[in-house]
Amino acid sequence: MANFSFETPPRVICADGESERLGGLLRECGVSRPLVVTDRGIETAGLLEPMLAPLRAMGFEVTVFADVAADPPESCVSAATVMAREARIDGVIGFGGGSSLDVAKLVALLARSGESLEAIYGVGRASGPRWPLVQVPTTAGTGSEVTSIAIVTTPGGEKQGVVSRLLYPDVAVLDATLTLGMPARVTAMTGIDAMVHAIEAYTSRHRKNVLSDALAIRALQQLSENLGLVLEDGSNLPARRAMLQGSMLAGMAFANAPVGAVHALAYPLGGQFHIPHGLSNALVLLPVLEFNLPEAEGMYRELADAVRATERTWHRSASGRAFVDAMATIVGELGLERTLGELGVIEADLPGLATDAMKVQRLLVNNPRDVSYDQALALYREAL
Repeated sequence: MANFSFETPPRVICADGESERLGGLLRECGVSRPLVVTDRGIETAGLLEPMLAPLRAMGFEVTVFADVAADPPESCVSAATVMAREARIDGVIGFGGGSSLDVAKLVALLARSGESLEAIYGVGRASGPRWPLVQVPTTAGTGSEVTSIAIVTTPGGEKQGVVSRLLYPDVAVLDATLTLGMPARVTAMTGIDAMVHAIEAYTSRHRKNVLSDALAIRALQQLSENLGLVLEDGSNLPARRAMLQGSMLAGMAFANAPVGAVHALAYPLGGQFHIPHGLSNALVLLPVLEFNLPEAEGMYRELADAVRATERTWHRSASGRAFVDAMATIVGELGLERTLGELGVIEADLPGLATDAMKVQRLLVNNPRDVSYDQALALYREAL
């Protein structure tokens, strides 16, 4: 851990109601014709107009792309990029959950650089330049507003990632009021996603460092302390704010200390069965924690206090086992499906899932313990 590098967006603003005051930020970035990238759910929920009205009143020529889908396909990115070029935009606002923020990153890059999406899959393959980018999350889970990663689903159902420092936004805006209306199910799925980010960043085999560790621990503390509160009362603004900040901290951590086997096994579930990403993580989390325990016991012991493991379990002292058991308690309280079988996955599907998981080597190499095909198959079987 002696030598490391750490990257994060140059500016983060956390303020209630800030999403309705973006005009000044856009002018600072030299933007006059922004493209807003979002989804129909955000539009229908009425979250979009309070942001758009002040911008239009200030004279901004705003174009809206509201056709982002969960696990966004390549066609979604292409359509948004075409709209951006036709509207001659000079900046992008990502507004929504992780899918919208990921698409916004790619459109800001592709609409200006002229690169093709297929050519930049992988790590450090984009050359730029990109348009100014402001990211405004409406969920507390992905941390995408502060990461350099965008995930896209190919026509064959495979998840592909673009990783480039060009995808860091100019500004990330955290407005907790936008998360007040999140349904409990979405709150649970995004909340556990953020917790997994923190856990996997802390136990990452590569690029783990003192800054990512500090961020991961703080994120896990805030998320574990407040997830139950927002599930009980979605209008609890201080708890919502703590969740949004925790998600951001976890995002900063895993942007620098990449995630591992939980995400590698979750991606095929999203690509093949369209299971929401946070739920996919929840379904495979406990089997992976058990699998990693022999190699990660010391790190799990260090995380035990962050989730108040002794209070959530029968253990009298913090240990790696206490941490795993505490996470089992937390997952059990989410009110989500507990097995893959409940979502239509059957035994015959598992070999294909394991095959696809083994293709995600960019993540599997970060896992504390090596994962073979047979072990991936066994992990899916435990989750079934």
